Amino acid sequence: MAARLLFTSAGNGSSNNLARSIRAGAGSSFIVGCNADQFSLKKSDADRNYLVPPADHPEWSEVLRWIMKTERLHLIIPTVDPDVESLSRARKTLGEYLFLPSESVLEVCRDKYRLISLLRRNGIDAPETYPVRDLKNVSRIFQQLKGSRPLWCRVRRGAGSLGALPVQTSEQARSWIRYWKEMRGVPVAAFVLSEYLPGRDFGCQSVWKDGELVLIKTYERLSYLATGSQPSRFSSVGALAKTVFESRVVNTCVRAIKLLDARASGVFSVDLKEDVRGIPCITEVGVGRFTSATNIFDLVGKHNMASTFVRLARGKPVKIEDSYEATPDWYMMRDLDGPPRIFHADQFADNIRSTWQGTTSGRGSKTTGRGKSGWRTFKSTRR
Repeated sequence: MAARLLFTSAGNGSSNNLARSIRAGAGSSFIVGCNADQFSLKKSDADRNYLVPPADHPEWSEVLRWIMKTERLHLIIPTVDPDVESLSRARKTLGEYLFLPSESVLEVCRDKYRLISLLRRNGIDAPETYPVRDLKNVSRIFQQLKGSRPLWCRVRRGAGSLGALPVQTSEQARSWIRYWKEMRGVPVAAFVLSEYLPGRDFGCQSVWKDGELVLIKTYERLSYLATGSQPSRFSSVGALAKTVFESRVVNTCVRAIKLLDARASGVFSVDLKEDVRGIPCITEVGVGRFTSATNIFDLVGKHNMASTFVRLARGKPVKIEDSYEATPDWYMMRDLDGPPRIFHADQFADNIRSTWQGTTSGRGSKTTGRGKSGWRTFKSTRR
């Protein structure tokens, strides 16, 4: 029987990308979307959509259960972190429709400081990190991090690089934290300061069943969305990314997930950056939902991760000989409007005519061959 699925917060980019992935892997799936925001729901790519009360409404879980019964659905898939938490709290009502990691794992991963502390205590690479108790101890943290510059300042809960900024001085850190407290109502104690990781930026997504790793894939972020409006110049959302083979990244992620739960089930998404020695360090672990970049894991390679997740959740057999599927040199480009574009490195120049040779000296002439600037002219191909 074809999978019949319910997506929460339907209409956002993550839900539409996930729908694209699942249909590519199992085209006969029937997808229902639900959202408390009717305007967002109008953007949903689901086959059918329902307007529901907000997740904090006392009848939210009962409404979702009614939809599951009415539409004869098999599985609820959250598409944003708050929905993962809400569904986890509703396990008593909706547990038969969920494929989530345990509540204890969710609780640890919600708090980046708690997670990183656990990893470091167990010898798993993660950035040295200290909680900001009050503004007075910011200078002490700079001293504890041995004069490393810059440091990474961010909010210890939340997604999307919330409150993240590289800071060179303790005064910059205090000013940044003070701003978020006064303008956004974020408490001082919600922040952490970490060693800055200057190296490559990786994403690693995997699916598990009863403690067994079923499928894992890796990619590298090369540039970021909306960096012009972000003082950090970084984001958790890549504008350009490529698939990579990185066994060190996989080994670190597998060790971390097994530490979190020896009986891990569901989807885990890990972010890592390399330190000054080139060692990939875990910065956060997302659990219970697919990343908005999941298409790069699902539309490339032999195994579609999203459809594999659905089969596992439904108790269907899955046969994958090598759990680490690496298909290097596939690129994904994303922008604010439109679906992601995925192509292989060999296709990079398809349908593109170059007028530039890559030289960097002066502008030169556009009319006499390459010239100093690297420009060249073409004869018209029109008839």
